Amino acid sequence: MHSASHTAASMAPFELWEECCGGSRKPRDSQSTRIDSKIVPKVTKMTVSGKKQAMGFEVPSVIAEENGHSANTPQKRPSSEDSSVTSGVVELGSKSALPSQTIQIPEEQSTVPTPVKKSSKTRQQIDVKAELEKRQGGKQLLNLVVIGHVDAGKSTLVGHLLYLLGNVNKRTMHKYEQESKKAGKASFAYAWVLDETGEERERGVTMDVGMTKFETKTKVITLMDAPGHKDFIPNMITGAAQADVAVLVVDASRGEFEAGFETGGQTREHGLLVRSLGVTQLAVAVNKMDQVNWQQERFQEITSKLGQFLKQAGFKESDVAYIPTSGLGGENLVTSCQSSELTEWYKGKCLLEQIDSFKPPQRSVDKPFRLCVSDVFKDQGSGFCVTGKIEAGYIQTGDRLLAMPPNETCTAKGITLHDEPVDWAAAGDHVSLTLTGMDIIKINVGCIFCGLKEPIKACTRFRARVLIFNIDVPITKGFPVLLHYQTVSEPATIRRLLSILHKSTGEVTKKKPKVLTKGQNALIELQTQRPVALELYKDFKELGRFMLRYSGSTIAAGVVTEIKE
Repeated sequence: MHSASHTAASMAPFELWEECCGGSRKPRDSQSTRIDSKIVPKVTKMTVSGKKQAMGFEVPSVIAEENGHSANTPQKRPSSEDSSVTSGVVELGSKSALPSQTIQIPEEQSTVPTPVKKSSKTRQQIDVKAELEKRQGGKQLLNLVVIGHVDAGKSTLVGHLLYLLGNVNKRTMHKYEQESKKAGKASFAYAWVLDETGEERERGVTMDVGMTKFETKTKVITLMDAPGHKDFIPNMITGAAQADVAVLVVDASRGEFEAGFETGGQTREHGLLVRSLGVTQLAVAVNKMDQVNWQQERFQEITSKLGQFLKQAGFKESDVAYIPTSGLGGENLVTSCQSSELTEWYKGKCLLEQIDSFKPPQRSVDKPFRLCVSDVFKDQGSGFCVTGKIEAGYIQTGDRLLAMPPNETCTAKGITLHDEPVDWAAAGDHVSLTLTGMDIIKINVGCIFCGLKEPIKACTRFRARVLIFNIDVPITKGFPVLLHYQTVSEPATIRRLLSILHKSTGEVTKKKPKVLTKGQNALIELQTQRPVALELYKDFKELGRFMLRYSGSTIAAGVVTEIKE
């Protein structure tokens, strides 16, 4: 085992060198012969030493034979053979076997993907959409984010929903119940399904975005449970930026709904945020209705207040549904509620049926490939993994990718979707990619991966059209803000206030204003500290939106109109 890790370490620089040489892919034959010639002297040396004579000749022959027929084998084959070859070497574990091994592996990597890639490219271009349909078994993909004020019961609601759907087995649930009782938080048992870290459980608040998937009758749903606490809004923005639809959870108990909805509550801010990040369909789960004995008056009071606000925020009334639920009791989540107090006046859908009836958005599969990194981590073998949502286009194993802003190229060695390895993935999927040929230090959360042919632009100055929310401090030139864009949060300053625009027509009403106040629509120029990779809103709706925050509250939402440099 020790020697294996040693070889992986010694292999990396070689691979990098190899990537540099073989980047163009044209002189492939000459390159492989060059490597062969390097192997041959090593082999002779080994025979001279006379210890592992047979071995010295065996390995290269295996490799030569494999290269001979790798062109027409399916993709699965080389990887299994690859492991058997390397393991054969490692078992011997002698120091003299190591140098030859360090050369074999990259050679295999450089020669195997090319033919496979070509064939899969031709296969892909037949019809990505048909393949997508086939893969989901006719079920459409939907990314759902659960939002709302802190302690409205989001995690409990989602945890109970997953439990009722059978995604959490009884034993695990029983364990959570026991543990939460022990911790003196018996009512938090369902929330623990998604709040996995010790700190989240101890404090009883969600901090990071918890992710799972479940299936309804017609959809496959990637579920993101966002934190409601004010301190973790950046995390919540990251979650909402990857979502297509949202469930807004509000607390129906007296005083709690008001606390979440009045100034300083997160219900409003979350509502504005998801709308600005491009979510158009919303299900409002009026939670904890059992606290108010399922009163119809209370339900109507909440829906009318929220309705006005959501309409102002830009949601169509037809796209918002209100559902009375109880997250802890599990009422009206998966099946219609049985309690007579509710059935008297509520005849609508339960939460699951509502989620099932959401319309899936158009996926931009035809556009060039874009993936936003939401997490970076080291993998067991060589290379490292990034996870994120594919915003546009599609990707296959063996594709060359470009990461912006660092402007580095790499190769996608493997793609995992919902913990299963796949050969390709398309827009709307949450995937993790295993990458090689690049240093992990260069990649941060918020980098964007794109194809080499049509790269994304990185810049530090750009112009944007923004809508100012309710703010206390008027915005002037040089105002410091935090730019939230997809999964990036980057400090920025407002360089210039260019003009104030008319809200509905978009005509310029005032040039070069001195200040911007709440509710105004304006054109501004922003300067970020480090380069960010952006797209124009008109080209890529998903990648052209951003939020501006200042001292812990969201002050504006905007779309990119022009990239300066």
